[in-house]
Formats: sequence, C-alpha cells, structure tokens
Amino acid sequence: MSSVVDSLSFRRACSRFATGITIATVMAADGTPQGFTANSFTSVSAEPPMVLICIDRRANILPHFSAARHFAINVLSLEQKELSMRFAARGQDRFNGVAWRQGIGQVPLLDGALAQFECERREVWEAGDHLVFLGEVVAARHDDGAPLLYYASGYRELNAE
Repeated sequence: MSSVVDSLSFRRACSRFATGITIATVMAADGTPQGFTANSFTSVSAEPPMVLICIDRRANILPHFSAARHFAINVLSLEQKELSMRFAARGQDRFNGVAWRQGIGQVPLLDGALAQFECERREVWEAGDHLVFLGEVVAARHDDGAPLLYYASGYRELNAE
C-alpha cells in the first residue's frame, strides 16, 4: 500500500508537535563514546519502566547502537542548545571537550542534563526508514530546570505563566 501523504507534508505536520531534545549515547565496542541529537524519544511503560528511541537506518551511529547492550538518553536543558547542535553535526568528535561520566554498561552520561535514563536494550524493530530501539530503564535521575524544546523546525523556550 502506498502512502497518500507525501514526505514533505508529513515532515511539516510532524514539525508542529513540540518535543524535548535528547542526546542518545552509547559506548562503542572500541571504548569510544558515541552519541547523537534525537527528538524521536518517548516513554513506553511504567511497569517495567521502558523507553524507546528511533534511529535512521542511514545514520553512521546505527552500528554502535546495534552492537551495544546498553544505551542512555540525556534530556537537555535550555542551556544545552550548543550541545544539541554539536551532537547533530557530522564529521567531528562530538565528545571532545564535553563533560560526561560513565553509567551502567559504560554508557556516557552528559553533565548538566535535566534527566537521564540508563537503559538495557530489550528489542529492536524495523519501522520504515528507521529502527526502533526499546530499552528497559535500569537507572534514572532528574534535576530542576528549563527544557530545551524543538517546534516548527526551530529551538523554543517554554513560556511559564
């Protein structure tokens, strides 16, 4: 069955859904930290606690996530816009000069994140041009602060009333 919605219309409609910004991280088999900016993250279940992240099949980072047993989701604060852009860019050592520590399964946890989810991979599904990684949350933490948001193809701030 072919879709009646063209790709551009679909992407524009999706851009009207405000999302938080995360950096998904994993430790590569060679011991180097790897990560990328993602907004395709969601909670799935409270019992047991589970989350998912979607990764484009063409992404250079995909083999690292496919090989790893653990991954982390770092929810970014408003002050981490530059970090979001850095981890979205290609062709650089994204972790160079970035403060982080190791979590369970050696996953990289970024300093200053509003929330962090350390996950053990449970399942991976094919979904069109992406793979969906389901992780059981084995550790979680959070801090107070304003979130970094993305809406209508741009960064936004939450307006408190």
